[in-house]
Amino acid sequence: MKINLSYCRVLPWLAALLLSALAAGCGGGREPILGIGGATATLVPSVTAVTPLPNATAVPANTKLITAAFSKDMDPATLTDASFALECPAGTPVVGAVSYLASSRTATLTLPAAVALAPNTLCKATVSSAARDSAGIAMAANFVWTFSTGGIPDTTPPQVTATVNANGAIGVAVNTQVSATFSEAMDPTTLTAASFSFKQGANVIAGATSYSGVTAIFTPANVLAYNTTYTATITTAAKDLVGNALVSDYNWSWTTGAAPDTTPPMVTATINANGATGVALNTKVGATFTEAMDPLTINTASFQLKQGAVAVTGTTSYSGVNAVFTPTSPLTANTTYTATITTAAKDLAGNALALAYIWSWTTGAAVDTTAPTVVLVSPADLASNVALNSTVNATFSKAMDPLTINTASFQLKQGAVAVTGTTAYSGVSAVFTPASVLTANTTYTATISTAAKDLAGNALAVNKVWSFTTAAAVVVSPPSVNLGAAAPFGTFGGTAGMTNTGTLTQINGDIGTIATATATVTGFHDTAGDIYTETPANKGAVSGKIYTCTNSVTGPTLAGPNAASCAIAKQARLDAQSAYLALAAMPAGANPGANLANLTLAPGVYTSPSGSFLVEGGNLTLDAQGNANAVFVFQMATTLTVGGPGAAAPQSIILAGGAQAKNVFWQVGSFATINAGGSGTMVGTIISQAGASFSTAGNVAVVTLNGRALSLGASVTLVDTVINVPGN
Repeated sequence: MKINLSYCRVLPWLAALLLSALAAGCGGGREPILGIGGATATLVPSVTAVTPLPNATAVPANTKLITAAFSKDMDPATLTDASFALECPAGTPVVGAVSYLASSRTATLTLPAAVALAPNTLCKATVSSAARDSAGIAMAANFVWTFSTGGIPDTTPPQVTATVNANGAIGVAVNTQVSATFSEAMDPTTLTAASFSFKQGANVIAGATSYSGVTAIFTPANVLAYNTTYTATITTAAKDLVGNALVSDYNWSWTTGAAPDTTPPMVTATINANGATGVALNTKVGATFTEAMDPLTINTASFQLKQGAVAVTGTTSYSGVNAVFTPTSPLTANTTYTATITTAAKDLAGNALALAYIWSWTTGAAVDTTAPTVVLVSPADLASNVALNSTVNATFSKAMDPLTINTASFQLKQGAVAVTGTTAYSGVSAVFTPASVLTANTTYTATISTAAKDLAGNALAVNKVWSFTTAAAVVVSPPSVNLGAAAPFGTFGGTAGMTNTGTLTQINGDIGTIATATATVTGFHDTAGDIYTETPANKGAVSGKIYTCTNSVTGPTLAGPNAASCAIAKQARLDAQSAYLALAAMPAGANPGANLANLTLAPGVYTSPSGSFLVEGGNLTLDAQGNANAVFVFQMATTLTVGGPGAAAPQSIILAGGAQAKNVFWQVGSFATINAGGSGTMVGTIISQAGASFSTAGNVAVVTLNGRALSLGASVTLVDTVINVPGN
């Protein structure tokens, strides 16, 4: 069956538009705000991204290209050596040739082959207001930035450090785009159809190539075929800003599924945190998404920083799932700033954020000069018997600049031989994923170099180096499960609804139900202004959106059921049911006994011998053995109970060895009861046939679920419960 591409890509916009039309104004408070729709298109063109970055240091003196990306299509005739100029040192013009790449909205100033920048020098670049867009509208003012050269030329070849989709991925959406992230900024003119190809077997797939920041994007001209394997290639024709080429062609393959991606992306974390105080004046501003985004949609039109109503001048960059806004000059002391990601930001399938994401914080009186450190690694230093399919993980003492976490700064070697792989960064953690399984009974050395920097530009003081030795065989991990439209939901009340009791409940994600009666959703409010039967004693905050097939008691959907909201809720339940069936269909696994307390389990499928699982009398530890992609699946025909019957017996699920909450799944045949006797931490996605209950039983502390509670049928009840939806 052929799917119409325009339908697949317009549908999320339609849903977002309907939601935005119903959303209330952005309120105050300390919770992040999901605001109304996207910003009105800016008439005046602006510079959105540049290379070298503003205030960059140690820029190679043999750099030949200076680039500037724009918010709008520009008139190439207005981009000349008069409107795009370089002085190095400041006051000494360096004349070059200016070109414009329409597909990426990027102007490039190319220096003559015989010209080298002065070493250890402050340089100034300017894009003047003589630059005009394709409609003849000029920039409002000159855009000026500075950077400093170093004393060492760049002779290091660039590397592909991450890809979308991942090599070997399955079930990829048929309306995806394809992208490759590099270890450094590239020459946009070398990333074309000739250097970035996409094939199905020997057949070349038609499409367009673009480039932004450190990411190249291939956009297929048509929806891809279902259940089909595709191969992407970046050739050695791709070069960095000084002309260094890839050492060899880079190839990766993946297989589509049977559906398009219609799930809107979400912001899962920010830098700085909403409500933070004492923020360093030389900070950058960051946002992490639930999935890879289209870098061309991450710019100063979609990612803005303001002090009151005044926009802060700066540039944007994007890598992996992280967007960063870099102010061109230090911020003002003791001042409140507000950052916004608008619905102009889209994922690689063209889905926009459902609502704008807004957060605020206040600066302190000083700049940040503290070097970051690596505080935790996995596998641990000198670890033995490490699984052959492990990833290598590092946690930092503070948030890092995602552009500095790549295969140049994070390397794995066996002796002197570098292991091929990709890197990813989220929150304060970096992951190196080898392209293939490691060799048995072999010692590997991991290094994070001083090229890794924090968001204030401070580098590690010294390289972090550690070693580990692999085991004799692969630890088999089951495949992950695609949650589809259910992924953003912290809890889902199936066909019966959701109830909250208490004032400490916080859902960091969406909630939803397909129940049609208003009374089936009680004790919740979201940041769009919808309130569902709250009392002073029963208030639950939802940082995302409440999706139902009924109207709220007060708020934007009061006038009647919201068709767009109901459609999203129905799709989420369908996808949750598909995930449940996929989990149930996995071959029965090991029998660990009915009570999982005080056990340490490796990745795998675990099937209850009695039909139910308990965690009572101790904690359960899930050890990924260094593999951050390791999956844990628990199958039970009836109930799941975590926490003893007495108030003094809270129980928790402990993650170890790089295990991640997003990779833990509980397939529950009937009902799940979590921490009924006290306050503990539950981990993973619970999908139950007949509801779930979270309770502290009178304790002051809350129950925490790092995961999701998805019921297909009966309701979900929460008492002072915090749910944190894990990122992808």
